[in-house]
Amino acid sequence: MGKEQIDTICALATAPGGALGIIRVSGPQAFDVVSHICSVNCADCAPNTVHYTHIISPLPLEGTGVAQVIDEVMVSVYKAPKSYTGEDSVEISCHGSRYIYNKVLELLIQNGCRMANPGEFTQRAYLNGKMDLSQAEAVADLIASTNKATHNIALSQLRGQFSSELSILRDQLLKLTSLLELELDFSDHEDLEFADRTELLSIAQTIDNRITRLAQSFETGQALKQGIPVAIVGKTNVGKSTLLNTLLKDDRAIVSDIHGTTRDTIEDTIDINGITFRFIDTAGIRQTQDEVEQIGISRTYAAIDKARIVLWLIDSLPSDTEVQEMQERCKDKSLIIIINKMDKLNDESTKELSSYLSPLTSHLLTISAKYGTHISELESAIYESANIPTLTESDVIVTNARHYDALTHAHSHLLRVIDGLNLQLSGDLLSEDLRMALDNLAEITGGQITPQETLQNIFSHFCVGK
Repeated sequence: MGKEQIDTICALATAPGGALGIIRVSGPQAFDVVSHICSVNCADCAPNTVHYTHIISPLPLEGTGVAQVIDEVMVSVYKAPKSYTGEDSVEISCHGSRYIYNKVLELLIQNGCRMANPGEFTQRAYLNGKMDLSQAEAVADLIASTNKATHNIALSQLRGQFSSELSILRDQLLKLTSLLELELDFSDHEDLEFADRTELLSIAQTIDNRITRLAQSFETGQALKQGIPVAIVGKTNVGKSTLLNTLLKDDRAIVSDIHGTTRDTIEDTIDINGITFRFIDTAGIRQTQDEVEQIGISRTYAAIDKARIVLWLIDSLPSDTEVQEMQERCKDKSLIIIINKMDKLNDESTKELSSYLSPLTSHLLTISAKYGTHISELESAIYESANIPTLTESDVIVTNARHYDALTHAHSHLLRVIDGLNLQLSGDLLSEDLRMALDNLAEITGGQITPQETLQNIFSHFCVGK
């Protein structure tokens, strides 16, 4: 390791503003540094123990000659390699005052620490073999998780579910590689039996199928991470902004009887059954000469293109042209048709609308956005339309673009291997693509030498103290 890696580092590991805060110290001098500023000799402490002490400044209180007590604290001692970073580490739990934080950090730095870089504690944990690279990245995802689904995905990855999956795939690739090499090395021995190409092809296809499924989960992973996009569309003054406000339980969008009030897209999110949905209130669709409103309508169409779910809000019978246009624009989307203003529609009108629209979708609801009638049923329909499987801590969903890129490259190499096996190409022509596929999977966990700039890019996005 270079000098930067063997420094003793410190940082506040908790967000400021709470009643308590934790300052983390890690590195070869961690015990000596902390022992200099308190009455606990950390080196003599048993591992994984907590001790009550005082943080003391060497500068005496003015006019007293008595050392200044900064705070009463609890000091937790962790000895290498059984610590988060794999190094000697100390965590100082102190009162949640910015003055106290700053004074403790100042004393630590004066005694030989330096401030940690973003993600440096987790980077050291990776470099010291406490976790692989995909698990290290899961730490940041776990901190950033905003709902139950993203929490479960990050926790699954942190606990090594994804790593175990990749390990199995790599073992299968190594088996395939060894069988091909055996065929090459002993091809002139007629008395030896080798795995036939049918078996090799079956192994390669099994591996590729699993890699493909993992790569395909990235779309779901990104949707869960960023929020599943839901576009609210319909004519002007049909109640789109009212519906958004009702769903959000907040006056987020301007509501007016004047047509064309919403001239741009308005976005906000809500949580439904542990999944984040990103709602987009759009400009009303109508024929208009207003240039600004026309821009808003063009953005409505763009929002439909990006949405995974479309809520088509209506309060009167749409024309055949409107139906055809909506079906065309939503052919690859989950379409929920909503008859709004049920408080104003009579039973005959509602029945006529339902009869006409029901063949167009599996989700047709009648609501009153103004009074919140049947909104819970609408939320259930939105959740169902997202078609998200129930996620547990053992499920593997790819959410990281770097992982997705590595999986797609591995898939490309495996396709060439499969084509080569079908064409009866010799093993030496297939071995390079097999090696590249192995390298691609190794990139995810850091199983091969990872470029320093890649590590810096990954850990620079972490918060300081983690």
